[in-house]
Parts: sequence; structure tokens; C-alpha cells
Amino acid sequence: MPPLITLVIYDIEDDKLRSDVAAFLKSKGLRRVQYSAFIGPLTDSQRMDVVAGLRRLIKGGRNNVQVYPLTQASYNMRIIVGNPLYDDAREEGLVVT
Repeated sequence: MPPLITLVIYDIEDDKLRSDVAAFLKSKGLRRVQYSAFIGPLTDSQRMDVVAGLRRLIKGGRNNVQVYPLTQASYNMRIIVGNPLYDDAREEGLVVT
């Protein structure tokens, strides 16, 4: 199966943990599109690897991480209001304005 665009969003209270999660997602090839949102193409096995890594990082607390696999068609239907906060995704051709 070809890679699906994968959106990861999170709400993490602890500053260090939030930074660790961001660094982990970047290390997996995902690009930041908002302060607490990363996106990029992942195969099923890569996505499961990301989920496993997030489970190791997130231990208790009031943290919330959500992982959304998106088809290209559903991704293309997104609506961006305002300017993208980060240009990493634009460089990968993931932001269309």
C-alpha cells in the first residue's frame, strides 16, 4: 500500500515532553504545519512505528496525541484560513494555497 499523508496533532502540558514529541516527529520525517501539528507521507508500518514511539514518550498525565491517516483526496479538500505558520510543509509540496 502506498504511503498515506499522516496528520499528528497533540495537546501536551509539559514543555520538555512537548519538545521531545516534536523532535521525535521531525526525526520520523514529518513536517510541522502548526505549533502542535505535524504532517507527512507514511506507510502503514512507518505510521505504526510513530504510534509506538509516541506511546513510549506519552506516559500518563493529561496529554493527548491523535494520528490521522488521510487519503490524498481528503487532504486536498482541506481549507486553510490565513497564512500557514510554518513553511516546512510547503517545501514538501504538502501545502497548496
